[in-house]
Amino acid sequence: MSDAATTTAAVRVTGVDRVFLVKGGAPVTALTGVDLTVAPGEFVSLIGPSGCGKSTLLRLIADLDEPTSGSVEVFGTPARTARARRAYGIAFQQAALLPWRTVSANIELPLQLHGIDRSARADRVAELLDLIGLSEFGGHFPDQLSGGMQQRVAIARALAEEPGLLLMDEPFGALDEMTRERMQTELLRIRTRTGAAVVFVTHSIPEAVYLSDRVVVMSPRPGRITAQLEVRLGGAAERSEDLREDASFFADVTAVREALHGPESDPGRGVDVR
Repeated sequence: MSDAATTTAAVRVTGVDRVFLVKGGAPVTALTGVDLTVAPGEFVSLIGPSGCGKSTLLRLIADLDEPTSGSVEVFGTPARTARARRAYGIAFQQAALLPWRTVSANIELPLQLHGIDRSARADRVAELLDLIGLSEFGGHFPDQLSGGMQQRVAIARALAEEPGLLLMDEPFGALDEMTRERMQTELLRIRTRTGAAVVFVTHSIPEAVYLSDRVVVMSPRPGRITAQLEVRLGGAAERSEDLREDASFFADVTAVREALHGPESDPGRGVDVR
């Protein structure tokens, strides 16, 4: 992992609180005292119980919401500036493709909206279709694709403007287990080729371990970071389906589970708790 102290962090969250005002009720504190730094090219998963503020934190990074206090920076600029500069791409649990546009037209939409010329758009779409392994499906419509294929298209669309950061909110949560595991491996391949940093929200401990350089554990509401665990399973290019049967993988899954639910993890088990 890159040393965030000597490079501009992909994400820097400092002292963030998020309090929601409820009409006729007491305010709800979703996040409290959150500090998080993500290095360029690093894959960080956010994991915790439902309602702990994982998605709220992701939305703050994406400038889809504002912190009540504290600050959020993306590549050294305020989140709002980063959004205007299209410094990140974002993918949600539902692919949210436009049903009347072909696969190619869905992928090129961000480029079209930002005035990229037709020839450059076509070249970039072809590159991305190759990246996600769907070159022969550019002329298809979303309802002609499987759920996993639709999510690949959504990821390609998020990568269209070559962002240095990809924000993902449970993008595989609606998929069956077999498709989900294939998509996890596909995401590792895409990450290797793009070099983008990733902040990934998930409820799945094995998914977080398989994908991540670091797993960030959050407490029940009000959400705060209670542990950060470095995963030592090799780089993204070194991870394959066989890793899921490796003893080191199971040790890391156990360490994250214990950080969430039980005794504090033992750093000697292949995971550092910081």
